[in-house]
Amino acid sequence: MKRRNEKGTAMLFALILVLVLSVMGASMMFLSQSETWGSMNYRMMTQTRYGAEAGIHAAANFLLFNYVPPPPTASVPPALPPLPAGYNLTLPTPAICGGMSCLTDNGGNQVILSSIPGVASHYPDAAQLAAFQAATNSTVTAGPTTVNYTASAQLLSMVQITPFGTTTPKMIQTWKITAHGDITNVRNAESEVSAILETQITPAFAYAAFATNNGCAALDFTGNGTTNSYNSGTLALNGAGVATPPATFNNYGGNVGTNGNQTDSGNNVTINGSLSTPDAGVGACTANNVTGFTGNTNNITQGINHLAAPVTFPTPTVPPPGNTNINSSQTLGPCVVSACSYGDISLSGQTTLTLQPGVYNINSITLSGQAQLTIAPDPVTGKYGPVIINVTGNNQATPIDLSGNGLSNPTLDPSALQIVYAGTGTVNIVGNGSSAAVVYAPNASADFKGNASFYGSVIAAHLKDVGNGAIHYDLNLERKLFTVGTPMLNTFTWSKF
Repeated sequence: MKRRNEKGTAMLFALILVLVLSVMGASMMFLSQSETWGSMNYRMMTQTRYGAEAGIHAAANFLLFNYVPPPPTASVPPALPPLPAGYNLTLPTPAICGGMSCLTDNGGNQVILSSIPGVASHYPDAAQLAAFQAATNSTVTAGPTTVNYTASAQLLSMVQITPFGTTTPKMIQTWKITAHGDITNVRNAESEVSAILETQITPAFAYAAFATNNGCAALDFTGNGTTNSYNSGTLALNGAGVATPPATFNNYGGNVGTNGNQTDSGNNVTINGSLSTPDAGVGACTANNVTGFTGNTNNITQGINHLAAPVTFPTPTVPPPGNTNINSSQTLGPCVVSACSYGDISLSGQTTLTLQPGVYNINSITLSGQAQLTIAPDPVTGKYGPVIINVTGNNQATPIDLSGNGLSNPTLDPSALQIVYAGTGTVNIVGNGSSAAVVYAPNASADFKGNASFYGSVIAAHLKDVGNGAIHYDLNLERKLFTVGTPMLNTFTWSKF
């Protein structure tokens, strides 16, 4: 049967089908184009980010290996050293530093090294600025594409410290590095990456006493000793730099620590501070059950702190000793420009060994009778400086025996007398009214004897207090002697323009 009224319907459906297919084809084309553009944008974004990261590393490499920081400035402890010429420290200024204290140059500008177009440089040393710009304005290849990078570095902080074991001050700086990566003649191809370059510093002596061993009685108080604190920075000094001992001591700050157990068997032991240990529990300690503390917890005035992990104290590198032995009263030094090396120092009777500022590399030191080791100021400047005694201890069971009349440090600033020993022998320490020093012997056994006072801090593997005296921790050590960590890049952020 013929249906005249349906003529042309097939053609209409065919046209509709063609239209639908055309739309689908166009959609597929646009989808493909969008995916192509998206893929290209992602590729360019990744390439420019790689370029910006290359700029970050170029700036960091320059700051770590080629940059010369401002020279340290002179200061008289406990005053903070002044900033080098060309720098100021502003109070919080929202217009300059975003409401934070920051370093500026003498013109009130943030201290910036820059090779980024449009980011102005403000740095007191033109030669350093030119070297930075040359090192951070370059290209890197990312696949078949050449990516340009530039960078800037803003000086966030600058502090002068004296690293433990040296007599040379060091500038520690923190930088915020910002780098741009872009592809020439491509508008939508620019990325920015920023990171913080900082060097961690930590106090070398944060405890009155710390025992690195992880066993029972690593920290052993068998006498009637006590710990407390004072601040050498607040002591009155006479014109010669000699300090007046504090009339009273703080009933806090005499913190102790161990990687194992503290055992108190003395009658009246008092820790005016806290005990820090990674071991938990209080009670009897055995090889198979190392508790944190054995004794009366009331003797620890600020309680027990649980460490998340043992504290690591690296073995120091001690230079070799000399061959000349010392056995009579002498004055040695100064040994600031270059270290002085001796063999065994053995004093007895009424002898006194006087050391002027500098570094002394010796094999051993033994004091007996009324013999004493004392430090003296520099004969030219009249100022006390650090005296650093590096002890090798070859063929010596007790390489450091400070019996006799002990040590004399008239400044009562422990950082002025530093004793360093890497071996496993015994260190004998006898306090007196002016024994002020820091002892770093992380592998040795340290024995405190006598009834007098010791000002400072001791780090040893085992530490035994068999006297009735006190260890007075100097709170000023937390800002006087530091260990310097490895510079690190952290806090990465990035954005695309």
